[in-house]
Amino acid sequence: MMTRVAALLCAFMAIAPALAFGSMARPSSVVGTPRGALPLGSTQQFKTGLRSSSSFSSTEMKMSLSSILDLPRGGSAISNIASAAKNWNASPANYFNTSLITLAFLTAIMKVYQRASSGEKGASTSTKPKSVKQLQIKFLSVFWLLRCADWLQGPYFYEVYASKVFNGVPASLALVSKLFLTGFASTALFGPSVGRALDVYGRKKGTLAFSVIYALGAMSTKSPLLQVLFLGRILSGIGTSLLFSAPESWLVGEAQKGGDDPDGSYLGETFGLAYAGDSIVAILAGQFAGAAAAARGPTGPFELSTGFLAAGGLLAALLWKENIAEKSEGDDSKKASIGEAIEVVKKDPKIMLVGGVQSLFEAAMYIFVLQWPPAISRAVAKAFGEGAATPYGTVFSCFMASCLLGSTLFGQLAKMSVPTEKFAAAMLTVAIVAM
Repeated sequence: MMTRVAALLCAFMAIAPALAFGSMARPSSVVGTPRGALPLGSTQQFKTGLRSSSSFSSTEMKMSLSSILDLPRGGSAISNIASAAKNWNASPANYFNTSLITLAFLTAIMKVYQRASSGEKGASTSTKPKSVKQLQIKFLSVFWLLRCADWLQGPYFYEVYASKVFNGVPASLALVSKLFLTGFASTALFGPSVGRALDVYGRKKGTLAFSVIYALGAMSTKSPLLQVLFLGRILSGIGTSLLFSAPESWLVGEAQKGGDDPDGSYLGETFGLAYAGDSIVAILAGQFAGAAAAARGPTGPFELSTGFLAAGGLLAALLWKENIAEKSEGDDSKKASIGEAIEVVKKDPKIMLVGGVQSLFEAAMYIFVLQWPPAISRAVAKAFGEGAATPYGTVFSCFMASCLLGSTLFGQLAKMSVPTEKFAAAMLTVAIVAM
């Protein structure tokens, strides 16, 4: 019975693209026409764009529903498509919706080309053990719900804090940056102890704890008190540590106990499905966040996130059995430490170099994560005029679609035996130019 519930939840997430793409059937009203690139504007224009962001999505949602219910017939379809193509840059919504559709189309072409060029048929699932199928359903349904809850908070992270007013003064970029860094400091501080606690008390308990802790962090955005906001960021940091360790370690533990996957091939398949689907979930989360912000303001996506957390936690409570790390016999007194890990890194410079490159790239990425909302909003205000609403959810979906396109491109280049070092150098060069 519960596996059917999990399947229904997965089906719901599969149907969601129809709602996301519905808004492209008809162009929205003209706000202004950009000329050339999108230059940056003033801070006042950015704040004006933030105040008006909720007005965008309500209208766009109505257009999405009407376009789904009123499908064009005959020659009107061609005229509507031509009209949409003509007005692709008539408003921020049209501009970014067109970008999202284009990215999705390019990714689909790349996927089809990959499959055609490989000449391999999809792996048969007829011989897959029933226990493996059940494990995949149990894990993926929970994993995607929890990941969606996390992704939902991305598009409006900056705006939800920038909209706060303390002692009559709006929150500054410096204050938002401190809140942003508090979450990462919490993850770094509590991460090691969280991992050990999961091994001792259980991975299912850790997943349930994530649902509760992350929900509390999300709901803290409703508070006007700065102390509560900082506490919420600390809780979110702890939750992040749990999200990136508890569900996956539970899957590994269950796969090892089952005995139907001795070589780990099905485990690798499950992880592949998890992160392939995660890209789609992230794209959909941007659309959901935009709709929630239209209905409830900048805290709307965080409120919706708690719903996904509750659903994921409920499924984990009902579908999962507890598992903990097995203790090695005669090795209770010796535990791996961070100091030992440092010694291993010192002995192999390649580990340090790879870690350094990844750390520096992610540092630049997180600077971008904090800066893109005000930068995009200023660009939109400059290009489309003051008061033009920035569709943060759709912009976020474009970023996630770009990530999916990039991973697909990497897979194709790997099949073509392009050295990873050369591809990484090219990727870093493109990233430098883009920044």
